[in-house]
Amino acid sequence: MKVGFLGAGAMGGAILSGAIAAGVFDANDVYVADFSDAIKDKYREMGCNICENNTELGQADIVVLAVKPQYAPGALASVEDALDGKGVISIMAGLKRDAVRDMLKGDIRLLRVMPNTPALVGCGAFALCSDTDLTDEEKAFAEKLFGALGIYEWMSESLIDVATGLSGAGPAYVYMFIEALSDGGVMEGLPRATATKLAAQTVMGAAKMVLETGVHPDELKDRVCSPGGNTIVGVATLEEKGFRGACIETVHRATVRARELGEKK
Repeated sequence: MKVGFLGAGAMGGAILSGAIAAGVFDANDVYVADFSDAIKDKYREMGCNICENNTELGQADIVVLAVKPQYAPGALASVEDALDGKGVISIMAGLKRDAVRDMLKGDIRLLRVMPNTPALVGCGAFALCSDTDLTDEEKAFAEKLFGALGIYEWMSESLIDVATGLSGAGPAYVYMFIEALSDGGVMEGLPRATATKLAAQTVMGAAKMVLETGVHPDELKDRVCSPGGNTIVGVATLEEKGFRGACIETVHRATVRARELGEKK
């Protein structure tokens, strides 16, 4: 399957480069359209086909829309009707399916996806909109593509904003948690680099335990908490400071904001 990318910056580029590295498709089957000469040069050197005009994306069988949402109206208009009859995957945050269809000429089949930045290191979390009219073959390709870069979950479009508030924005929350743990270590005498490394590895390891064991996080937490030990004291402190409530409220408010931004589009 020949694949087109309208935009190959941070997120689009992470998906493109990761998929080539994972063998999802070959570079010579990729068509890249981007306004940046540096990005075009990068993917030209990798063996991709570089589009001199966005309408050349019509040579692909399926096209990933990866431009920033504020640039979408102009970028999608420049494609004209080149995507008529093709499968399209949109990773443009906040843009609902109807909005994307309104910006593109012609009849397309569309899948909306909410990615997150850990896709840059092959640990992404992708929310795939189940309200899609992609063919079965195109759906299978999407699963292969995003599965090679992390995990994916299918959900209705009504839940995409929730995924945006949780996994889309979530890396920022986790970075703050890692920084806070590191601060605590530094306060107690650890060098900053050591504290940050220990904190980051701890978060990664704990997340891997959840994903690979299938055990509920609450049970995994209990396994670490010895009676009268230091861990339960730490857990009690988090409860005292409202840690759980703050996390729940954070996802709620980020979800509400995602909905507001979607309505503005």
